[in-house]
Amino acid sequence: MTQKLIVRLIPVEAFLLAALLGYLYTTLRLIAPGPALQAQSAPQPAGSLSPVFTPEVRRWEKEILAWSAAYGLDPNLAATVMQIESCGNPQAISRSGAQGLFQVMPFHFAAGESTLDPGTNAARGLDYLARGLALAGGQVGLALAGYNGGHSQIGRDSTLWPNETQRYYYWGTGIYDEASAGASQSARLGEWLSAGGASLCASAAAQLGS
Repeated sequence: MTQKLIVRLIPVEAFLLAALLGYLYTTLRLIAPGPALQAQSAPQPAGSLSPVFTPEVRRWEKEILAWSAAYGLDPNLAATVMQIESCGNPQAISRSGAQGLFQVMPFHFAAGESTLDPGTNAARGLDYLARGLALAGGQVGLALAGYNGGHSQIGRDSTLWPNETQRYYYWGTGIYDEASAGASQSARLGEWLSAGGASLCASAAAQLGS
């Protein structure tokens, strides 16, 4: 009898509000991103790099781990880009004017910044890579294409990509996939070395004194 009396005394508006809040709480819990989704958008830093990369790139392992953590990137992805871009040569400059470890174009730097400083170069390069990965919805291959050919390539049909970008996609996805799979060697990296990457790494070794 007392319980019924209490129910009758609760205003209808209060009862409806309580029911609505309970529904929203349950719904939000159901749609909140779980650990798997969070891991896709912000990968947990690995404890070490894959052994597939060349010695010149693995020379930067400590720095790559720290730089990748700062931008929420998989270190093996950052290492893949460094491998193809400079093979770890901090003084590398391309014919197109791209510079440093991550071969960043000068217009990505602020006035007065040292384009060849490893930390500054990594910050500009990995920021661009991270933004491309977000635009690509987490698809590594598209992010790599965007890094090479510009973010505008991410939304284009891959058959319309420049030949260089198509090659970059081929090398990059193969190396990254093998590194991520826990391989001890990368057949795709071997192809890249044979296709001209070996000379890039020879220059890096000479610069690093290794």
